Amino acid sequence: MNKSIRKKITKTIEAHKKTVAEFQADGVEAIEAAANLITKTFKRNGRLYICGNGGSAADAQHIASEFIGRFERERKPLPAVALTTDTSILTSIANDYGYENTFVKQVEALVKKGDVLWGISTSGSSPNIIAAVKSAKKKGAKVLAFTGKKNSKLENMADVCLCANSKSTARSQEIHLLGLHIICGLVEDNFCK
Repeated sequence: MNKSIRKKITKTIEAHKKTVAEFQADGVEAIEAAANLITKTFKRNGRLYICGNGGSAADAQHIASEFIGRFERERKPLPAVALTTDTSILTSIANDYGYENTFVKQVEALVKKGDVLWGISTSGSSPNIIAAVKSAKKKGAKVLAFTGKKNSKLENMADVCLCANSKSTARSQEIHLLGLHIICGLVEDNFCK
C-alpha cells in the first residue's frame, strides 16, 4: 500500500476522532435539549420541518425518513417534513423569488406555532436558512440548529443549537450525522414505551 495514502487516511481518521472528542465534551447538553424539544413537539401534535443545502439537504431528508419510517424500532410514524425534496417547489421559488427564499416560502405556507424548524448550515450563515428561521420564529415555532461554526448567525437565532465547531465541512457533517442519529434514538425511545 502507498505510504502517503495511508498517512492521509490516518490523518483524516485522527481529525475525526478529535472532532468526536470535542463533540462528546461540548455537545451532549445540546443533543439532550434537541431530543426533548422534538419529543415535546410530537407529543403536542406539532410537526418537525427540516432544511439545509447540499449535504445538509441530504441530512434533512435522512432525518425526516427516520421519523416517518423508523430509526431502530417499530412505532407510529412521527410528523417530519424535509423542505428540500420537492423539486417543483424549490425550482419555482428559486426562479420567481430567488434562491434565498426557497425555504421561507415553505415555512410561510406550512409551519405553525408549536412546530419546530430544524435548520442545518455548516457555515451558520446560509441566507435561505436564516430567512426560514426568521419566518418560523415570527410564527411562534421553535428553532433547532446544527452548525459548524461557533457564534454564527444561525446559532444566535436558535432555541437549541449543536455546533460541531470545525474548520472542515466534512468533520462538521460527520458530527451532525452522529448527532441526528442520537436524537432519533432518544426521540424514538419516547414513542416505543
